Amino acid sequence: MAESLESESRKLLGRLRDTLAEDSAGQTRLDRITHLIADSMRTEVCSVYLFRDTETLELCATEGLKPEAVHKTRMRIGEGLVGRVARARQMVNTADAPSERGFRYMPETGEEIFSSFLGLPIQRLGETLGVLVVQSKQARRFTDDEVYALEVVAMVLAEMTELGAFVGDDTSFAALHTHPVLFRGTSAQEGVAEGHVFLHEPRVVVTNPVADDPDKEKIRLNEAVNQLRISVDGMLSEIEPSEKDQREVLEAYRMFAHSRGWMRRMEEDILRGLSAEAAVEKEQSTARARMSTVPDPYMRERLHDLDDLSNRLLRILTGQGSDTGAAMPDDPILVARNIGPGELLEYGKNLKGIILEQGSVGSHAAVVARAWAIPLVIHAERITTEAINGNHVLIDGDQGVIHLRPEENVAKAFRDKIAMQTEAAKRYADLVDLPAVTTCGKTLSLQMNAGLMADLPSLASSGADGVGLFRTELQFLVRNKVPRRGELASLYSRVMDAAQGKRVAFRTLDIGSDKVLPYMKPQDEPNPAMGWRAIRVGLDKRGVMRMQLQALTRAAAGRPLTVMFPFVAQFDEYRQAREIFYEVLDNEARLGHTLPESLEVGAMLETPSLAFAPDKFFEMTDFISIGGNDLKQFFFAADRENERVRKRYDTLNYSFLSFIRQIVQRCDAFETPVSFCGEDAGRPLEAIALAAMGVRTLSMRPASIGPIKSVLRRIDLDEIAAVIDEAAQSGAQSVRHDLSLALAKQGLVL
Repeated sequence: MAESLESESRKLLGRLRDTLAEDSAGQTRLDRITHLIADSMRTEVCSVYLFRDTETLELCATEGLKPEAVHKTRMRIGEGLVGRVARARQMVNTADAPSERGFRYMPETGEEIFSSFLGLPIQRLGETLGVLVVQSKQARRFTDDEVYALEVVAMVLAEMTELGAFVGDDTSFAALHTHPVLFRGTSAQEGVAEGHVFLHEPRVVVTNPVADDPDKEKIRLNEAVNQLRISVDGMLSEIEPSEKDQREVLEAYRMFAHSRGWMRRMEEDILRGLSAEAAVEKEQSTARARMSTVPDPYMRERLHDLDDLSNRLLRILTGQGSDTGAAMPDDPILVARNIGPGELLEYGKNLKGIILEQGSVGSHAAVVARAWAIPLVIHAERITTEAINGNHVLIDGDQGVIHLRPEENVAKAFRDKIAMQTEAAKRYADLVDLPAVTTCGKTLSLQMNAGLMADLPSLASSGADGVGLFRTELQFLVRNKVPRRGELASLYSRVMDAAQGKRVAFRTLDIGSDKVLPYMKPQDEPNPAMGWRAIRVGLDKRGVMRMQLQALTRAAAGRPLTVMFPFVAQFDEYRQAREIFYEVLDNEARLGHTLPESLEVGAMLETPSLAFAPDKFFEMTDFISIGGNDLKQFFFAADRENERVRKRYDTLNYSFLSFIRQIVQRCDAFETPVSFCGEDAGRPLEAIALAAMGVRTLSMRPASIGPIKSVLRRIDLDEIAAVIDEAAQSGAQSVRHDLSLALAKQGLVL
């Protein structure tokens, strides 16, 4: 029976392929296909519903329902059984459709006489393109073999939809990848840019979804899988025995590559009539669909491994490698699902912007984007399936918005915005050599954040007084193994050389949370931002901390050295780290190495608890840097990766500003220098409020220094502080409105 069904399935797919090859209009193809499927499945009805837009399904062809309902019947996603299939990305198989949850009667179709219903999503790589439905008058559930056969057909329909088989004037459906699309993501780095898409991993296009010779396709599949296994084994052989964490990750990868269940499912798909490529992609689509619904982070990671293996296997089968020969445009905007720091750095600074489907605001990609001062938008869902190389694209990192293939009026408005920002930047150039002195006579130090050698040329051109934060983790993230002490010492020395005597505050290794080293086993933590990260890792892995501190000491070679420890939550953590540093210095002296001329050892205040540390902490620390990004999320208990909550809480909330004032006052009492480092330091309104709370050093991205200096030189901080206090006394939760009004009266609209 199974062999008979496989034979019938192959016959049907062969007829579908012939229909695809016909020189006929899109609607004619669709009508022919529904007839073929209904005939093969021996059902009275077969219908194809495709997405008209992201929320609306449209009946595009049917065999058995009323013809006049075609292109007239529409439903929202989630509406009726068809909408339920589309939303859940799961089949509905019932003998009594009217009694099913969510059933919606649509009289214009005449479907009330059909009792049985089988609906399956038409999906490709996790993206649902439509729904395939068969119905019959006989009240029965469809068998597993029938379901399986229809799944294979749905896979071919997805490929045909992707290849534009149903496009035409007669269907009113535009070709895929041709119309303008707006994406709303999350801003991870501000800035705007216009350019053309360059895909990090171009989509593999399966042009032969149907095959006649299953034996030949199974041989092709097995040869490709063997090649894949050899490459995974090769990666494993290059791992040193000491690198246990990385070995465990690759062993899991290898386990999937040798999975018998994975191979069996793909071979079964081939027996049904799919080509080897289509069989692999069918498995990949299933894995991606499950990834979005599985809550367990470990299982999601394993499904991601399977997805990645499928990608590699498809590239072997089709010969469509990552390097497709496509020339990088002159104004490239990189588009990727996600990307590692090493791969990103290989593209160099000629990128105009970066768009990711995944990522996070604190990831290594965000760190690199800030270093290069280019816009980055993350969480741009589906953009890798919608964009193609060379597409015109506008990226607005200020708003987290992307315009793909924009209409000319949108592009013109966008260019006007870019022109205004360019003109403003020219005005700020005149301020480079001027101090940031307010009208009330208070002087602020504006410093820049950095993490790459490429950042340092910005030190002079931006007008920064120094580097308030140099992120040292990038040198660890871009390698497959722990960097050597000599390599780090050489790099840190070049950073100090480039700074030309200006102060550079080196932050020790800040890993964990969303910055995971490729050679370190990811920690399965329910809340990584509050887990094993930064100084907690350093105190547990003291060998790495000592090695980095030795490298910094040798890089200084008799010059002043400034080092700060990240994510300190209590006094004892800082005291232990400081003791380790002084042990390193004693050992360096015994070895005859030149010690730093002077030493500053500070802490980053990123948790509210540290603000209430004993007085001894403020006496012992040489300086404190308020890490605004983390401090704000812990102060408000609002994860900055969670769009539902992060925008509810304002930096200009009076409770947060008064907390900053308390920290400044405690530091002042012990004459401990304090600075504020984070995105808010580079936003004019926020920077003004922070300065009014007593912060006299702000550290930000280089591009923000000009605008911040410009506005500070035109305000009276005493007046600003009075406005903030008056707003609070009136009961205002946020002082943003009152502060904006007060500045507007002075001619400053921010």
